[in-house]
Amino acid sequence: YLFKVGPVELTEGTGLLSGIIDLFEEGAALGKGVLEVTGSDVAAFCDDLIKDSKTYADIYQESVDQEVNKAMKKVTDKTK
Repeated sequence: YLFKVGPVELTEGTGLLSGIIDLFEEGAALGKGVLEVTGSDVAAFCDDLIKDSKTYADIYQESVDQEVNKAMKKVTDKTK
């Protein structure tokens, strides 16, 4: 899930993954199961982990927005 929708930094380092491992190790040390750590909605747990990180979807959306803005500028420049 994280590799599909996750942040750009996920492929540039292991900080996020190391943090997740630490979280699960702490939970295991306390005798907690995985779902006790993440909650029953694992996707929501993952989304919360990356909510402040730039994702590939964000980068793609920015590039689309730039292209649309360029096209709109060309149209408005022609009508002046």
